[in-house]
Amino acid sequence: MTIAEPSTFLLRKDIPSGLGDFSLKDRGLTSNTTHMNARPKALVIGAGFGGLASAIRLSHQGYEVEILEKLDAPGGRAYVHRQDGFTFDAGPTIITAPFLLEELWALCGKKMSDDVDLRAMTPFYKIRFHNGQTFDYSGDTEAMCKEIAKFDSKDIAGYHALMQAAEKCKRLGFVEMGDIAFNDYKDLLKALPSFAKMQAWRSLYSLVAQHIKHPLLRVAFSFHPLLIGGNPFSVTCAYSLIHSLEKTWGVHSAMGGTGAIVKGLVGLLDGLGVRIRYEAAVKEICIENGKACGVVLEKNPKAHRASEERIASDIVVYNGDSAWAYKNLIAPQHRRFWKDSRIEKGHYSMGLFVWYFGTNKKYDSLPHHMMILTKRYKELLKDIFKNHRLADDFSLYLHRPTATDPSLAPEGCDTFYALAPVPNLDSGTDWTVQSEPFRQAIQAHLEATVLENLGQHLVTSKVTTPLDFQNRLYSYKGAGFGLEPLLTQSAIFRPHNRSEDIPGLYMVGASTHPGAGVPGVLMSAKALEKVVPHVTTLR
Repeated sequence: MTIAEPSTFLLRKDIPSGLGDFSLKDRGLTSNTTHMNARPKALVIGAGFGGLASAIRLSHQGYEVEILEKLDAPGGRAYVHRQDGFTFDAGPTIITAPFLLEELWALCGKKMSDDVDLRAMTPFYKIRFHNGQTFDYSGDTEAMCKEIAKFDSKDIAGYHALMQAAEKCKRLGFVEMGDIAFNDYKDLLKALPSFAKMQAWRSLYSLVAQHIKHPLLRVAFSFHPLLIGGNPFSVTCAYSLIHSLEKTWGVHSAMGGTGAIVKGLVGLLDGLGVRIRYEAAVKEICIENGKACGVVLEKNPKAHRASEERIASDIVVYNGDSAWAYKNLIAPQHRRFWKDSRIEKGHYSMGLFVWYFGTNKKYDSLPHHMMILTKRYKELLKDIFKNHRLADDFSLYLHRPTATDPSLAPEGCDTFYALAPVPNLDSGTDWTVQSEPFRQAIQAHLEATVLENLGQHLVTSKVTTPLDFQNRLYSYKGAGFGLEPLLTQSAIFRPHNRSEDIPGLYMVGASTHPGAGVPGVLMSAKALEKVVPHVTTLR
C-alpha cells in the first residue's frame, strides 16, 4: 500500500491548447542521436519502484537514461519519512515475488542479498475480527488448517480447493501473462483461453464463497485485492493469484524498511551512470510530429530553475498515475484515445488515509503486519467504492516494522502506521477539516482493541490523506492505485505500457498494466522491454 505526506503544491488545472505545436528548435530542444555513435536517450519521469526498475532495464538495453523526480528523494509512493528519530515507510511494506527484484541486481552483475536483507514473515499477518477472534495467515498448509479449524473444520477442504484455483490463476495470469504488454487485440485473443480457464468474469469474493462457508473465513480469504486497490466484490477472481504468490514465494520485509530496497536500486543506477534529478517536476511532455520528444520542467527556484527547462529525448517513460499524466501533461489535441471524457468515466480505486505514529514504549505482543477489521465488510466496501461516502467505521492495516527491525525507532520505542481504506476524492470529503477527527477515531479504536493507553505513549505523529495523494503524488481523484483492477480495466483494457496515443511515450507503475502492488509494478517495467524500440533503430 502507498501513501504520501501533505504538500502545498497545487495541481495545474488546465493545459494551454497550443502546447505541442512547436518544433524542437522552437522549444530549445536538440536531438540526442544526431551522431551515429550516440546512445538514444530515455527520460524516466518518477523515481518510484517502476521508474527505478525501468531505468535499470533501459540502461541494460543500451539507452542513456535520466530520471526526473518531483520529490526531494527517491521512492515515489515508497518514499521514506523520518521524524523525531522514527523511520516510516510511506507506502509498500509487503514484498512478495522477490525474484523480480533479484533480476534487477542480476542485470547489473550483482546479488541483491549483498545490499538488501529480506526477512521472511511468519505468519504473513494476523487478522483480528470485530469480535476479537484472530487468524494467523501464513503459507504453511498445516498451520493454516489449524487456524481454519478454530472457526470451522469443514472449511479445510474448501481451503485446499481455493489454493488450487489460486495456483492456476498464478500460472495463467502472473507467470504466463504478467509481462505481456497487451498492445493490441491480437494479444487479447491469445489470452482469452487463459481468461476462460480462470473464469475471470467472476468476482474474487464469489470464488472464495464457492469454497469457504464460514463468514469470517470468507473475509480472511477475500480481502487481498484491497492491497492493490480493488473491491473483492468487484475485481476479477484472477487476483486470487495473490494467495499463490504469497504461498509460493512468501511475504518478506526488508531490514531498514522498504526504503532500504529503494536505496539499493539507486545504488545500482549509480553504478550504471544513471542520473536522478530531484525536485524536477515535469510540466509538459513535448510532442512533435505526433511523437514524444522530451519534457518541460516546472520553474523551481529552490532547485535553481528560475525559468522552465526543456530536455530532449528519444523516448519518455512515465512512472506515475497515467490518468493524471494524460489529463495534465499532454495537450488534448494529442489524445484521441485518452480523451478527458474517457478518463473521467473510469472507475478508480479507493483513497488511503494513513496515520504514522511513534510511541515511547514497545508493544511486543503485536506482530509486524496486522489487519484490524470492523463488523461491516460488504457494506463498508460499498460505502468506499460505490457510494463514495466516508463512513463512521473503518478497517485498518496496522504496520509495526519495529517488530522485525528495532532500528526504525529510538531505543525502547515502536514505529507504527495505521492505514484505512477510504473513498477517493469523489466523496467530496474536506480532508482539511476531517483529517484530525478521523485520526482521533482511529486512535480511540486502537486504544480499545490492541494498543492500550496509546495516547499516553504517543511521541510523534503524521497524517496523509487522499488530498495529499492528489497534490503531492499527482494521483487523479486522490486514488491510491489508479484505475480499480476490474476485469474491464485490466490487461488490454488498462492503460497500455506503450501509449495508445503517442509514439515514443511509455507507461509503467501501478496505474498501467499489469497493475498495482510491488510485483505488478516491477512486471510493468519488465513488459517495457518488449515495447520500447531497439537502440539500433534510433541511431
